[in-house]
Amino acid sequence: MRYITILLILICSSITRADGQPNLLFLFADDQAYHTIHAMGNDEIRTPNLDRLFERGTTFTHAHNQGGWNGAICIASRTMLNTGLYLWHAHAVETKLKAEWVPQKKLWAQQLASAGYQTFFSGKWHVKADAATVFEVARNVRGGMPNQTDAGYNRPTSRDDNKWKPWDTSFEGFWKGGKHWSEVLGDDGVDYMNMAAKDERPFFMYLAFNAPHDPRQSPKEFVDMYPVNDIKVPDSFLPEYPYEIGSNRIRDEKLAPFPRTQYAVQVNRQEYYAIITHMDKQIGRILDALEATEQTDNTWIIFTADHGLGCGNHGLLGKQNMFDHSMRVPFTIVGPGVDAGRKIGKRIYLQDAMATTLDLAGISMPKHVEFKTLLPALKSASKDVSGTVYGAYTETQRSVTVGHEKLVLYPKINVSLLFDLKTDPDERRDLSSRDGSYARKKALFQEFLAQQYVVGDSLDVTAAFPELSAP
Repeated sequence: MRYITILLILICSSITRADGQPNLLFLFADDQAYHTIHAMGNDEIRTPNLDRLFERGTTFTHAHNQGGWNGAICIASRTMLNTGLYLWHAHAVETKLKAEWVPQKKLWAQQLASAGYQTFFSGKWHVKADAATVFEVARNVRGGMPNQTDAGYNRPTSRDDNKWKPWDTSFEGFWKGGKHWSEVLGDDGVDYMNMAAKDERPFFMYLAFNAPHDPRQSPKEFVDMYPVNDIKVPDSFLPEYPYEIGSNRIRDEKLAPFPRTQYAVQVNRQEYYAIITHMDKQIGRILDALEATEQTDNTWIIFTADHGLGCGNHGLLGKQNMFDHSMRVPFTIVGPGVDAGRKIGKRIYLQDAMATTLDLAGISMPKHVEFKTLLPALKSASKDVSGTVYGAYTETQRSVTVGHEKLVLYPKINVSLLFDLKTDPDERRDLSSRDGSYARKKALFQEFLAQQYVVGDSLDVTAAFPELSAP
């Protein structure tokens, strides 16, 4: 075993250090669920440029976000990503970033800059620090979401409800400023590539799309690619989620009428797919610029998203829930020596991207970074689903997933759910009433308590579930 470990270390070292410090391109989507890539099995959606990335790289099929401390899950996700801290530890330092972390140069881009990287940023930031201070070059720094009018909510109420059109620039949103924000980011990415090619230093590019966050707007040609009557309604469709989980009526959930109709879900998914395909085109422009500037061979690319989205599953539209459609994201790595088309089932956190790039840059891992480098897993992990991940939303929801088993906890209403993700990947069948479920729940609950400690979660859930916490 000792010799195998040494061999793996040598292999990882050889594929990451052979040409010195590599370029690092981080492409980041907003609200993009794990099942929205054509190359990963979604025959409805068109993502030719993401497909070429996923075919060239190694994909972690079970990448997760840990959750959030308020309705803006993206804030928590991005704070974790840029600090390297687990969820509740990140929450504890969120307000200290500008005054303490930035001057100490502890954030992701600052760590890379200290190692000799030129750093670029454009797009959605949503971190309580000044992007223009954190990055050497920062343009078009966007807030949490594009503005939208009331017309973007509670729709469509019927097939005759046509007051909202995703391509209508008068609603502003993604069109505010005169050009779609995804296209602006594409422009910045292309320009940055040309700038980077003229500099001897390696680059770190953090390009963060606001898409496919609502309001899900894109040019008409992209919406027309997805005739609404052809859009499949998810198997987990419900008119309304049956449990009060603390997020049933928040902003995200008001995008479609209550109770949900199949047609409203089809329209929401039509616009979701359209804005993803439009974003995909901009990603293609960035990848083409990388090739045109002859920087491809020494560039590692990571594509992922900050979290997923309900978009009609389980009667939910938003991401403030513990289901995989909201907790899991696409995640692929492309780089020298990385196996093309390989899939790894090891459960990871999307925020492992930070530690992975620091490792690639040859930086000794800072003591504060809690997420893990994925370089060893790129060569040693299998396609079998394995590992444990934690999930949380405010004080109202918790979860733990171990292998194929998932325990969801709603401590405010004393409800626990048990899912077998191998036989029920859509999480439609709660197994709580099945024989043997009590023992499984108790075992998973103990694992949840262990994970709580790891991520700094101080919420006492034992009082809500005495039957699971009892010896």
